[in-house]
Amino acid sequence: MNKTRTPDDVAAARLQMITPMLDESLDTSQIIELKKKISEENELSYRSISRYLDTYKSGGFAGLKPKTGYKRSSNKLPDNFPEVVEHAVILRRECPTRSVSDIIRILELEELVTPGVISRSTLQRHLQSKGFGALQVKLYSKKGAASRRFAKKHRCMLFQGDIKFGPFLPIGNDGAKKQIYLSAFIDDATRYVVAAKFYDNQKVGIIEDSLRTAIMHYGKPDKIYVDNGKQYRSEWLKKTCNRLGIRLLFAKPYAPEGKGKIEAFNRIVDSFLSEVALNKPTALEELNDSFDLWLNKHYHKRPHSGLDGLTPEVAFKSDKRPLKFIHSKEIGEAFLHTETRKVDKTGCISFGGKQYEASMKLIGRNVEVHYDPTWTDEVEIRHKDFKPIKAKIQVIGENCGIRKSLPDDIGTLDVQSSRLLDALNKDNAKSRTNSQRAVSYNDIGGQDYV
Repeated sequence: MNKTRTPDDVAAARLQMITPMLDESLDTSQIIELKKKISEENELSYRSISRYLDTYKSGGFAGLKPKTGYKRSSNKLPDNFPEVVEHAVILRRECPTRSVSDIIRILELEELVTPGVISRSTLQRHLQSKGFGALQVKLYSKKGAASRRFAKKHRCMLFQGDIKFGPFLPIGNDGAKKQIYLSAFIDDATRYVVAAKFYDNQKVGIIEDSLRTAIMHYGKPDKIYVDNGKQYRSEWLKKTCNRLGIRLLFAKPYAPEGKGKIEAFNRIVDSFLSEVALNKPTALEELNDSFDLWLNKHYHKRPHSGLDGLTPEVAFKSDKRPLKFIHSKEIGEAFLHTETRKVDKTGCISFGGKQYEASMKLIGRNVEVHYDPTWTDEVEIRHKDFKPIKAKIQVIGENCGIRKSLPDDIGTLDVQSSRLLDALNKDNAKSRTNSQRAVSYNDIGGQDYV
């Protein structure tokens, strides 16, 4: 037989929960951590724990008592209540739109429960605990798989990324209107925006810039979660995440619910775009300056319902999980792009419309070109049989491939014959004369010499 809990019992239990937070030596961040811990251990919301603490400070023990009192002593649940709940679940599954009041009425008509014994709130609470509350069933009935709401426990466990279409600005040729795009990454646990900026294109380079900014300022995340756009499916992003030890996750096609936090942020950005439109920005830099101001002085400092009233800034900065910063050299290495080229017979490669000096030893070999797309004056050429080579753009000097001009006092002479051929003819004639003067012993006849 279950003992009925009185209001004093409830107040005593609540006081026991909040007692660790009454220590006056605790600072704000420590109290926040305790609230999170207590809410998890007791399966209560962060907001409820905060309310208990506030009401105790203002009203003492009496403030912790339930306002409406308990009436369970006169409404004891029947012994077959677990069976009744199972029948209620079946009734809800038969008709998802069936109300709790109608379910109770059916149970009473079928004599599974005595009229007036089960209250609407009691049955509704047990249906929700079974996963068949009205809102839960509504989500299940949607087309496609249900998306379970989730949130990471600590900062930098997961970054969600997305690209949002922005307004048109007069930044094209001759002031033509041009579409701009927002690339952003948001921390899943705290809703803190770790990187966000407007760009004049939606190529993979804007993903690189925003992700690099996030990692440089707040360290690397354990995972990043993005959609299936071609910018995120690039080979570069896959290699970069592998080099940094970041797990790359993709949302299921046609299931945007999984990226709910970044999608919600995008909707909030619309309010900023409405405000900044009143200023009529004409340059991308002007828009981004206003956006940084709005982000850091407005969005990050507003209480968030998903954070139990905390602001994203407080939630992020009060999290005790250490940030995982990476050396800038390692980040630079991880963010390099890679392409394959063949070294020509001069020991050079052609890349990006320019020639780079590699090595004569690499002639005819395929090599990997590692480069930073923001600075291509120098690239790194790699081959498994040789050490990496820093190759600079080949510069054609003033003496390379350029014929020197003759002095002004030397020009082409008007000649009548070739001096070479004349000399050859003269030498040939001299040779014939010498040959004729030679003695022939066949002309000396009949004389013997002893």
